[in-house]
Amino acid sequence: IRWGMIALDYEVWDVFTDRALTGNQLAVFFNAQGLDAAAMLAIAREMNYSESTFVQRRAPEVEREQGVRTRIFLRTQEIPFAGHPV
Repeated sequence: IRWGMIALDYEVWDVFTDRALTGNQLAVFFNAQGLDAAAMLAIAREMNYSESTFVQRRAPEVEREQGVRTRIFLRTQEIPFAGHPV
C-alpha cells in the first residue's frame, strides 16, 4: 500500500484460529515511520478490520526507550492497548 511517497509493507493475519481465512483479521503495518495519527486512522478505516497495528521504530534521540512502538487503531480511533493486535 502507498501513502503519498511512503510504501508500506503489511500483512493480514488471522488471529484466534489455526486455519487461514477463519479468524479475526488484523492488518499489521511493519514500517510505519513517517505516518502521523491521522494517516494511520485513515489507513485503518480503509482496511475496515476491527483493528490495524502500526509498528514504528523508536527514535533514541527523542524517546527514552529503544526498540519499536506499536500503535493500535480501530476504524474510528487509536486505542492504548488490545490483546488481539498485540
